[in-house]
Amino acid sequence: MLTLILSDYLLQHLDEESKIPYNRQVYQLLRNAILEHVLPVNGKLPSSRELATELGISRNTVLYAYEQLLAEGYVEGRSGSGTFVTDTAPHLVELERKQASDATPAEQGGPILSQRGQQLVKSAGASPQQWGAFVPGVPDVTEFPYRIWNRLQNKAWKNPAPSALTYARGGGHMALREALADHLKLARAVDCVPEQVVITAGIHQSIDLCMRLLGDPGDLAWLEDPCYWGTRNLLRASGLNFRAVPVDAEGLCPDAEDFKAVPRFIFLSPSHQYPLGMVMSLARRRLLLEYAKHHQCWIVEDDYDSEFRYSGRTIASLQGLDTSDRVLYMGTFSKTLFPGLRLGYLVLPLALVKPFIVGMEELHRGGNLLVQATLAAFMEQGFFTAHIRRMRAVYATRLSLLQQAVASRFPPELVTTTGSDAGLHVVLQLPAHCDDAAIANAAEQAGIAVRPLSRYYHDHDRSLKGLVLGYGGVEDARIKPAFDILADVIERYL
Repeated sequence: MLTLILSDYLLQHLDEESKIPYNRQVYQLLRNAILEHVLPVNGKLPSSRELATELGISRNTVLYAYEQLLAEGYVEGRSGSGTFVTDTAPHLVELERKQASDATPAEQGGPILSQRGQQLVKSAGASPQQWGAFVPGVPDVTEFPYRIWNRLQNKAWKNPAPSALTYARGGGHMALREALADHLKLARAVDCVPEQVVITAGIHQSIDLCMRLLGDPGDLAWLEDPCYWGTRNLLRASGLNFRAVPVDAEGLCPDAEDFKAVPRFIFLSPSHQYPLGMVMSLARRRLLLEYAKHHQCWIVEDDYDSEFRYSGRTIASLQGLDTSDRVLYMGTFSKTLFPGLRLGYLVLPLALVKPFIVGMEELHRGGNLLVQATLAAFMEQGFFTAHIRRMRAVYATRLSLLQQAVASRFPPELVTTTGSDAGLHVVLQLPAHCDDAAIANAAEQAGIAVRPLSRYYHDHDRSLKGLVLGYGGVEDARIKPAFDILADVIERYL
């Protein structure tokens, strides 16, 4: 009887057109039959010859399935008796039987995600579109000198040492740390030696390391308001509390009440505030450095878009003014080279280097040493500086074209652009009555990607209305037509 039941079950489900071989299909179907109780516990399987005859297939096909089931514990062979289904059902103390065991999380009435997970997903800011007009924060990856990179990479891959193919140790490839230290001292006035540089997988990992190694759940952090959404979400996911401190024309602007709540961290983008674009004044920098020194706070400096400045002199880093080892300086190659590279760096006070390296190795198990070696050669041979210089000219032209496109459609008293002295984006400020989120949604339907400025604010009562437009990844000839499409959308909401 069991032979008939089993053969009928298999014949119903075997798929002649499937790319899965018959022996795997028979194994999977027998396993399902056991798990679904089509075959009872202690039920005897027909002999391989008998089942093969019933199915009209090779006996070796059935033998493979039986042997796999035996190896995984679904069946057992009893000497002189045959092959039998084993009892693998979990016998938990009643397990509230059928109620909890068969119910999905939604049917049980509880949330699927943790509270932190729910909050993270609810406030997610990553855009589904990462290329085209006018995705913020994206460089023109088509301009990357990939032929030079390939040549350097092929050289790195020629007879690599075993140590280059295993996990990264000691803070990353030393040649890259040396090249970075030289570049940062010259271009950003960062006061460091190569040993202070730790290579990471980007800004998010750098922030995560700082919070995990220097903070505890419940600690307080100051955030610029508005700020980069990723920092805010990382803080939430790590269990830290944060205080949204407004910015003014001089950068982060804490008041008397803010100063009373002494933070563990102060997160800043002083050289080009994201997303508004102002540069922190020297007076404000000195004030925050003195406050951090007095209260033993950690200042986390995100040197956002510092390489691309189109007017005036390059703004020196905050870290270069720090005489008390309270600043953790971080950067990334996502804008200067390409986001998919996933390489960033931390410049740490010397006392923090060893614990951060240990923490990095324990939490993230770094690698990509040959990529790091390629990047080191790219920097050492001058290609990095040359690429930045060339792209600075490209982006300056695109910024000018975008500003002209805005001026051709809107009077300055109605719509203005700000934050345009540096970086890869501008903020298109809109009248206070405009629904910038609705405009962004409508623009997406028209094939244009922008971010609503109000979403960057934690305190919605003081949020400005506007759109964040990235121009780095938009070809010159595409800027005016793309903005005209966006302008048509905006005009419906003015």
